[in-house]
Amino acid sequence: MLSIGAFAQIGQVTHRMLRHWDTAGLLVPAHVDEFSGYRSYDPRQLERLHRIVALRQLGFGLDDISSILDQGVDADRIAALLRIRRAEVEQEHRIAAARLVDVERRLHLIERENHMSRIEIIEKPLPAVRLAAIRTVVADQPEVAGVVGPAFDAIAEIIGGESGALATPIAQYGSIDDGLEVVIGYEYGGPVQDGFEIIELPAAEAAVCGIHLGSMERIAESWHAIHSETLARDLELAGPCRELYVRAISEDQSDWVTELQQPVRRA
Repeated sequence: MLSIGAFAQIGQVTHRMLRHWDTAGLLVPAHVDEFSGYRSYDPRQLERLHRIVALRQLGFGLDDISSILDQGVDADRIAALLRIRRAEVEQEHRIAAARLVDVERRLHLIERENHMSRIEIIEKPLPAVRLAAIRTVVADQPEVAGVVGPAFDAIAEIIGGESGALATPIAQYGSIDDGLEVVIGYEYGGPVQDGFEIIELPAAEAAVCGIHLGSMERIAESWHAIHSETLARDLELAGPCRELYVRAISEDQSDWVTELQQPVRRA
């Protein structure tokens, strides 16, 4: 019999991993001392250990490994699982390659141009959102400030008494022929009422997002950074942009926190 230490050393795994596989029923010790709890393994179990390690190195999860070991090594089944794993690895490679390009680009900006973005920008999916909202159109950007606040106030007057109804204020901005269409509202699960309409913002598979801190007076600079990053990542706009007002309390806007969200797709 081999102690857990000797067994782990031969297999180049940790004691913790062996205990985890024991708990999962994947590799149960040949003997466990009833008084000390010490685990011992039969040398013949090294074959199973090596098979588990090999499958783990290929990226298989414990459920797949357990299924493979329990049902025996069937060439067709292994081939099917490997094809699935190949597709996963290819996707991981594409993501890693895109990240490498992003790292190289940022290094170039810092080392060659001594430039760094004022806000940190990430890519993430956006969920669909159901809003109690007011829809309006303005001729150009300077008019936005005059309509957003009053619209939020009007909706809050109607639904403000409902628990949590004002927790998620969102504004969406989209260019149209007549100017800029603005949708202003709160995430809302209740019925439509006089004074607002229900507007469904669709989910977005990917969006370039950044956090703007402070006054709306400088938000154009943050949006410029978002759009510059979108172009730099070889992405294109995929719908109206959104602003999620995470915190918007103080009158002077000094402590405001706004997430800028721009849906995108690969160019």
